[in-house]
Order: sequence, then structure tokens, then C-alpha cells
Amino acid sequence: MIKAEIKDKELLQHLDSIEKDGMSIFVMAEGRYRGAFFNGTRFINQMRANHNLGILETLVLGQGALCAALMIPTIKGMGRLVFRYDTNGPAAGFVVEADSAGGVRGYLLQDPIPIDKPLESWDLSPFFGPGVLTVTRINEGAREPQIGAVEIQHKNIAQDLTWYFAQSEQINTAFNTSIQFDKEGRVIGAGGMFIQKMPGFGGKRSATFADMSEEDLTLAVEHAFGSAPSYGQWFAEKGNREDIIYGLFRNFNPSTVLERDITFSCPCSQERYTQAIKNLGKEELEDIKAKDPDPLEVVCHNCGSVYYIPKASL
Repeated sequence: MIKAEIKDKELLQHLDSIEKDGMSIFVMAEGRYRGAFFNGTRFINQMRANHNLGILETLVLGQGALCAALMIPTIKGMGRLVFRYDTNGPAAGFVVEADSAGGVRGYLLQDPIPIDKPLESWDLSPFFGPGVLTVTRINEGAREPQIGAVEIQHKNIAQDLTWYFAQSEQINTAFNTSIQFDKEGRVIGAGGMFIQKMPGFGGKRSATFADMSEEDLTLAVEHAFGSAPSYGQWFAEKGNREDIIYGLFRNFNPSTVLERDITFSCPCSQERYTQAIKNLGKEELEDIKAKDPDPLEVVCHNCGSVYYIPKASL
């Protein structure tokens, strides 16, 4: 992958002044719930720079990418997942891939997104029509990928992913993402959180939660989750992950168990694309050599990297 340079000096100064990107994975309520809280401000800015996205396009792909990043703790072993959001609205949707190493990449199905008038709010529902949300899990050593899909219900990426987990994976899970822009259209804060109830949890409760039914505990956790501030604004104003986790869920004895680096990255390279072209059929390869410009321009749709491949190398 070729990382596009972020040249906006004011943006770079702001990014240097706020908390560094990272994901905190935590448990609470004696292990009955787990969660992940991700500051992805630089992550979203790198994605935007690589794909050269406008504000609306950054908002759509950015929320999809944040959600994919938040699903990384649910990946088994050295696997990966693909998160697709297909609609018949103007935005069309996106495809985002995440792997267990912490890499995320993806692309819009429609770029630029056609609009009739300037944005009046950050509500994306007018740009999404009926459609399907799909999560494909490619687990290490598995013969076939695991594919789950649901119809889009809310025209809200995080809420529809929450709906997917309830319907397809039958696990109580909640997602929330946020991207904050300044008046110049820069991304000055971005982040997201997911909370998941651990299935089949047993064991005796301590006195702390002995008087609460499972239903009351779930409602209390959901209330705390729903009381969170805008994560994008929180990180833009120099907030940190720890204060949210230990403040928002203070009644459930949260404990951070792992810190992870999550990056916008892609395994593409000039060598891989050169080899892929070499592997084409003889007739097609000869046609490329005869008719296409030299060098060949190859664009990776997953990350926006541009490679120039001399015909002599083929």
C-alpha cells in the first residue's frame, strides 16, 4: 500500500495535539459484557487522503470502516471479515475488509455520491435505500466462509449492524460511531464503540450485582451505552478513551484488558499486481502490451494506491 500524504498543516497540528489512535478492549460486570472503544481520527484521515474523498463520502465509508474495525475483536484466530452495505439509494453502499492483525481497508460502491443540494444534516438515511447488510467471516483453516445477511432496517450503519448481530449471529451487541468535522470540512475527531453480552455466561454473582436480574443488568448497560457523548467531538476536544470507559460504565467495574493498534492498511503492492498481470492468459497479455499505455496504471480499489507498471517488467 502507498500511503497518501496528508498535507494540511493545520490538520496535522491538530492531530498531534489529541490522543493517539488506538483501540481499548475491556470487560465489565464480572465478565458478562465485553467492549471495544476506538479512537480512529488518524485512521479516518488516512482513509480519506488515500481515496481523496469529499465530506459525504468520508462520512459513509468512514462509518463503515469504524464499524469494521470494531468487529476485529470478534475475529477468530488469524481470520478476516468483509462488511458489505448494499442499498439502492444514491450512496449505493460500501465494502470494507478487516483482519485480525488490525488492518482495515475498503471502498465506496458509488464515488462521488450524487447529491441535489448541499448537506443539511449528518443524517445519512436520505442516501440509503432498501438493501442488504452482509458480514462474511473467513476463518483460518475453515473450508468455507461464514456468511450472514439481513435486510437493512434503519438506514443507519451502526444501528443496522446492531440489528445484524441480533438476527444473524443472535448475540446482543450494540455499535455507535461518530465523525466530527470542523467548519472547513476537516475530520478533527472520529471514533466508535461496541458492547457485547457474552453468550452462555454462568457462575455465581458477587454482592455488587446479586440484586439485579439479567434483564435489569442489560437495561442498565444499554442506558449507560446510550448516554455516551459524541465520540468524534470527544476526541476532537482532546478527550481520551480511558475517561469514557471508566466514567460511562463506572457502575459495572470495567477493566481494560488489551490495547490494540488499528490502521488503514492494505496488503497490495506493485509486485503483487505485476504478478497478477503476468498470470493472465497469453492472448490477453499480448493485447495489453499492444494497446495499453506504458507504463500501465493500476489502482487498488481497496485503498486507492496507484501503481505504475512498465510493460518491460511483464
